[in-house]
Amino acid sequence: MIAALLAMSIYLHLPIMLVLVSLVYSATRYDQWDLIVSNAIRGCIYIVVFMGSVFLVLWFLSSVMPALIT
Repeated sequence: MIAALLAMSIYLHLPIMLVLVSLVYSATRYDQWDLIVSNAIRGCIYIVVFMGSVFLVLWFLSSVMPALIT
């Protein structure tokens, strides 16, 4: 149980890094806070959708495809 929790701890930093990367990227492009925040939110959504779609494709290839082949 503890080993599983320690293995999952690397994913606890993901939401923090997602927000920070989006904020820094938006801050380098704009000077007004409303534009920074709105583009950071949009960037977070893009990253989550992209990472989710990659996860679904990899999950499909590793779990569903072998069951369909056999």
